[in-house]
Amino acid sequence: MCGIVGHIGPKNAVESVLQGLKRLEYRGYDSAGVSFKTADGKLKLFKKSGKLQNLKNLLVGENYSSHSCVGHTRWATHGEVSDSNSHPHLNGKISIVHNGIIENAKELKIELIREGVKFYSETDSEVFLGLLVYETNQGRSILQAICNSFKKIRGNSAFVIQSSDTDEIYAVKRGAPLVCGTHQSTHEALVSSDPYALVGAVDELFFPEDDVICVLKCAQESKILFYNLAGERTDKYLMSPQEMSLEEADKGEFEHFMLKEIYEQPALIRSFIQFYFGGPGASSIARVRGEKPHRVHISACGTAFYAGLMIRDYFEHITQVPSYGELASEFRYRNPLLLKNDLGLFISQSGETADTLAAQALCKAKGVKTFSLVNVQGSTLYRDCDENLLIRAGVEIGVASTKAFTQQVLTGRILATVMAGGDLDEGLAAKLNLLADRMAELIQNVEVIKSIAEKIYNYNGFFFTGRGIYYPVALEGALKLKEIAYVHAEGYAAGELKHGPIALIDENMVNIAIIGPELYEKTISNVEEIKARRGKIVLIGPDNLEISDLGDYHIPMNYDGLEELAPLYANVANQLLAYYMAKFKGTDIDRPRNLAKSVTVE
Repeated sequence: MCGIVGHIGPKNAVESVLQGLKRLEYRGYDSAGVSFKTADGKLKLFKKSGKLQNLKNLLVGENYSSHSCVGHTRWATHGEVSDSNSHPHLNGKISIVHNGIIENAKELKIELIREGVKFYSETDSEVFLGLLVYETNQGRSILQAICNSFKKIRGNSAFVIQSSDTDEIYAVKRGAPLVCGTHQSTHEALVSSDPYALVGAVDELFFPEDDVICVLKCAQESKILFYNLAGERTDKYLMSPQEMSLEEADKGEFEHFMLKEIYEQPALIRSFIQFYFGGPGASSIARVRGEKPHRVHISACGTAFYAGLMIRDYFEHITQVPSYGELASEFRYRNPLLLKNDLGLFISQSGETADTLAAQALCKAKGVKTFSLVNVQGSTLYRDCDENLLIRAGVEIGVASTKAFTQQVLTGRILATVMAGGDLDEGLAAKLNLLADRMAELIQNVEVIKSIAEKIYNYNGFFFTGRGIYYPVALEGALKLKEIAYVHAEGYAAGELKHGPIALIDENMVNIAIIGPELYEKTISNVEEIKARRGKIVLIGPDNLEISDLGDYHIPMNYDGLEELAPLYANVANQLLAYYMAKFKGTDIDRPRNLAKSVTVE
């Protein structure tokens, strides 16, 4: 989850790393730090708990010009949030930054202390540094030390290593994200836990496989060499051009990335149509046409899981194949019954979610074919699956996912069509275009939602309800509100309220009822039950007199012609409502407390 950036080249590497960390602060903002090589070849360390600005304040007045630097922004796992637990960790001639968890850190630390290695923090990360110090003290080169040390640790981790004895930066990973890049004209080489940090700084990306050591060099030209854990050169990496733009990674005129990303959804849907309906994505669609599995197991976490619940319904209705949605964090621990003619479908924005990767690995080990719906080409999930459909959401910086949900559901919708043997025809394209238009209209009339948010944001709790295909949107709406407004919110199938939760309803509770054309009368009846118990009611539903009279507040929706895509339209209302409620509460919307964008540890 932590953000890592390393840079080597003729520019001021510290400035480059600070820029990269600024982009990656959404991956963790408990602390930040940099380690860089000085003109006399020594390593200098600056780190500070709190947000990145605290580190920048620490650097004011310091001479930090360097051609080699590594940096880190932390999401704490082992050890409290403090200056000493911040990264990088430095011991003599070696500094390291780390993303992940060392599962056998305690036993390794005991052994290293016996050998006289000193420790200065409570983190598991420093254990890897201790191993490197021990190995180099035995006379081994830094490359040999990395090989030997990395073999000894268990768990998913990525490290970037700097040594005052060499002019290189080293990186290695297992089950955690890592990407390298070079820019040949400027002779720069960089490494990061996220390709977004390298936008504008490199023109070529390299995604190493697990247990591959990347050696970043910069002499007359920048280059990256790759070694296996035996210290031999290897070609186990994926290379691709860097295609993201600086504009994508900038919030422009918007106050928050989250709001920008909500507003991007109509344009993304139109771009999605151009890509898959006869465009460059048609070839990936063609490879899965008519491929009907015995059953489909859909696995994901958080927002992606709720997208998976919608996709599950699409698969069953369109392909007539039994489909199941399950949280990736639970999937592999219940020893699921998997058959060789099944399909595992895995959904992730980053492609690096630890639990989702573990679930995919289980299916693969059982001989089950695996597909992904993923945003990051070259990510671990993308490389490990048999087939991939890119969701085409672009850079998503806001920790609370918005546009990725929409794109994941739409990608699952077209996958269901082609796996059933159908075509991506003009009728479906027209429906997608209509969805984009309706979302744009809703965004243009945002003042209605903003006004409602201002009236309800201080209530005690919130129940989001929906039935049928609107139930996953109720779950997702509650999650968004919890994530960024820090209020208690729950998503329920509307018919389940009377099976317990209705006991909590009184005049201090708000029901946000998502009402669609399907099961209309039954959903209205559930709202009446809330009203009878004096709960406040916000209705997201058709623009008619019955609904307007039923609730305290109403967000009118025009569902005509959208059919199974209508919940995505309603979900934009959820997103905007959560955004403005959080804004009125004064929370840090793009960087909510205790959260990080990509959950790369279990």
